[in-house]
Amino acid sequence: MSGLRVDHAVTSGTFSLDGETHDVDNNLWVVGDDDECVVIDAPHSVDAILAAIGGRTVKAIVATHAHDDHVRVAPELRERVGAPILLHPDDKPVWELTHPDYLWDVDLEDEQTIRVAGSTLKVLHTPGHAPGAVCLYSHDLGCVFTGDTLFEGGPGATGRSFSDEDLIKQSIRARLLALPDETVVHTGHGPDTTIGAERANV
Repeated sequence: MSGLRVDHAVTSGTFSLDGETHDVDNNLWVVGDDDECVVIDAPHSVDAILAAIGGRTVKAIVATHAHDDHVRVAPELRERVGAPILLHPDDKPVWELTHPDYLWDVDLEDEQTIRVAGSTLKVLHTPGHAPGAVCLYSHDLGCVFTGDTLFEGGPGATGRSFSDEDLIKQSIRARLLALPDETVVHTGHGPDTTIGAERANV
């Protein structure tokens, strides 16, 4: 666990769903130490992700959900680093919108743990923004990676295909608000927040 850290980069590209396309900036998160790491989401640029990895062994590419701005370059990254893609199977219909000819490698399950650098990331299934949306909690780092489930200011967007406003609020209340107030929230887009700061926004 010594040297366990979070590396962060921002990549820019587009998000498309329901016939609309928007420009977006995505946070890229890499958790590990000097030797190995886990990549959380694979948005727009393989080169940007490789720069954040910095030559380390990649244990897994974990998708918080399957919207195209989070998994667009996942198959290419898989080829470049030789690591499996992990996704919750409930997001299969969303994944197929972007990658109809490729599947991910390993199904994520609620409460499973992903080991990296002598520590673990705990998978929390938090449907609502997408059916298979997950958050990844690191007790050792005191943070949770929420993808597009929880942002500074409240829940992620609903109102598009495969999303459900009531369900995302239920997921946040049941799974994320159970975490300590001081837990840092690393989001899929925009600035960090904390669980305590978002209690009033859900």
